[in-house]
Amino acid sequence: MSDLEKNVTTAPADAAPLDAAKGAEIMEKFEKESRTRTFDKSWLKNVVYFLCLAFTVYHLAYASGIRALQMVNIKHHAIHVGLILVLGFALYPAFKKSSRKKIAWYDWIFIALSIVMPIYVFVRYPTFISTGFSGETVDIVLGTILIVLVLIASRRLSGWALPILSVIFLLYALFGRSFPGIFRHRGYTWHRIVTYLTTDIYGIYGTSIKVSATYIVLFIIFGEVMNKCGMGQFFNDIANAIAGHTKGGPAKVAVLASGFLGSINGSAVANVVTTGTFTIPLMKKTGYSKEFAGSVEATASVGGQLLPPIMGAAAFVMAETLGVKYGAIIKAAVIPALIYYLGIIIQVQMRATKDHLNGLPKDQMPKVRDVMKQRGHLLIPILFLLYMLIFSGVTVIRGAFWTIIVTIVVAELRPISRMSLKDICDAFVAGARSTVSVAMACACVGIIVGVCGMTGFALNVAHAIISIGKHSLMLTLLFTMITCMILGMGLPSIPSYLITATIAAPALVELGQPEIAAHMFCFYFAMFANLTPPVALASFAAAGLSGGSPMKTGWQSVRLALAGFIVPFMFVYNPPLLLENVTLLTGIQVVVTACAGVVLIAAAAEGYLCGRMNVFLRLLAGVGAFLLIDSSLVTDIGGAVCLAVIILAQKFIFHRKKDTPQVSPA
Repeated sequence: MSDLEKNVTTAPADAAPLDAAKGAEIMEKFEKESRTRTFDKSWLKNVVYFLCLAFTVYHLAYASGIRALQMVNIKHHAIHVGLILVLGFALYPAFKKSSRKKIAWYDWIFIALSIVMPIYVFVRYPTFISTGFSGETVDIVLGTILIVLVLIASRRLSGWALPILSVIFLLYALFGRSFPGIFRHRGYTWHRIVTYLTTDIYGIYGTSIKVSATYIVLFIIFGEVMNKCGMGQFFNDIANAIAGHTKGGPAKVAVLASGFLGSINGSAVANVVTTGTFTIPLMKKTGYSKEFAGSVEATASVGGQLLPPIMGAAAFVMAETLGVKYGAIIKAAVIPALIYYLGIIIQVQMRATKDHLNGLPKDQMPKVRDVMKQRGHLLIPILFLLYMLIFSGVTVIRGAFWTIIVTIVVAELRPISRMSLKDICDAFVAGARSTVSVAMACACVGIIVGVCGMTGFALNVAHAIISIGKHSLMLTLLFTMITCMILGMGLPSIPSYLITATIAAPALVELGQPEIAAHMFCFYFAMFANLTPPVALASFAAAGLSGGSPMKTGWQSVRLALAGFIVPFMFVYNPPLLLENVTLLTGIQVVVTACAGVVLIAAAAEGYLCGRMNVFLRLLAGVGAFLLIDSSLVTDIGGAVCLAVIILAQKFIFHRKKDTPQVSPA
């Protein structure tokens, strides 16, 4: 065993990492896509394995630009949806009590119908073009079957929320003429609805499945390959080396490691389980409560999806949705994401200082030099990805493809990261299995997005939000926030963003906000639905690992992520935070005031800055943070005055206590 490995694995016995079985149990409880079948027959296991491998190889071959595989979008999307339906029905049992050892007889029927769908699209596509998607009886029958298959599979993989919402939208499309006020529309026949949703590029085969079939699948594969060659361990080691020995070190390690890993893997719950099994026991060992330890892991894991360069593939989805370059999304996202993490780090530091929580022994922590020597080469694929996407001029799809190839090659440079052919195949299979749940949700989201396009529902909601907000930007932001968090409950991050961007973002755009700010605002609050009770999957998963109360962990997560709840308001009122048309001086000003605001938010939440704060000072800190949301000179001065008053008051109180003579008891 190397010195590095000895350092990493050395820990007090009662702070040892949780076992894999515990992590798997938590994943199954809070992430439905983890509840897959484990077949008892080897031939069936091999068939599913090679089907997953074929799924990945097809998408890599398509991304490579092989001429023979280039086709119109609807055909590629149909293959993608057909494959994920087949894998979904093969891997996921219908109910908790259903057998996980074999495929049920009715699932074989669903699989057969799923195979028919892409074949049907290929055969009928010339007719679609010539008839202008008019739809014959066979189109309506098979289209209806496709909608039903998507709803059934989505329910198995992501729960009831998304399919129920989709059914509500279908009913809205059918009976829109019976709805009151601004939500009324002329209503559509089932014939028209099915034709629009299944034989055109605006429904199930539309934008949401396009981003799944092109961007999401490739970056999930990339993440699995990186994990297989040891990137997760690298992130843990480098975080321990940087912060493990500092005050409150394990909590800072959780923040850093979860942020790094979360940007790549795109799943908050999976991120919690991956890093939390190691960091949560250490946080508890150093004195953090069960709820605080769980909340640190949850908030940091959710934040990974806000953090460039990959943002859990959200950056590429947002770029596709807005029709802008990838670099524009990264530039806009970087400062708000860093401010979010700064808020968590500051609050962790304040809690550690207030409660006298020390870090881990420095001699038990790895050294940065040793970590970089052993696994530092794994940063090369990330740097290569940034070069390909920002400077080379190639498409995102092609850049992702070559990055996966480079990752496999770079991993061979050192024995510690080297992968055998079996390892590579296993990573490809894991990528396919991880893609199924997100892609299935995207297909189901296509129903919602398609109905919104048919009926004008999104614009109606925008008008309603603006009307309720009485054309006030702050009120409109608050109502948009609530809408996004409700729609984002219990959904994977990318589908959640797609729904909220479709329904809620137009309200902000209509009030004159830049599209990128509106979409980023919706994305932030769609992500925070993972933290906020009553449906807080990331917080509940972290509570499962820490042994704390799920609801208390959820509310503690909200408290810890307060800066994140304020940051979206900051960049709406301070567009320079998104680095849009900003001078250097203005950029420095808004970043400094935003950081000061985050410090005040953390102080108000923790009741600590230079020392413990009374209620009055905590309220003053909250007022100062609110003033710093706006970038005007008057509010900035007001916020600075609040900060100065708090610091001076604490210094005065501290010195007064220090100078007061202590009277010995009689």
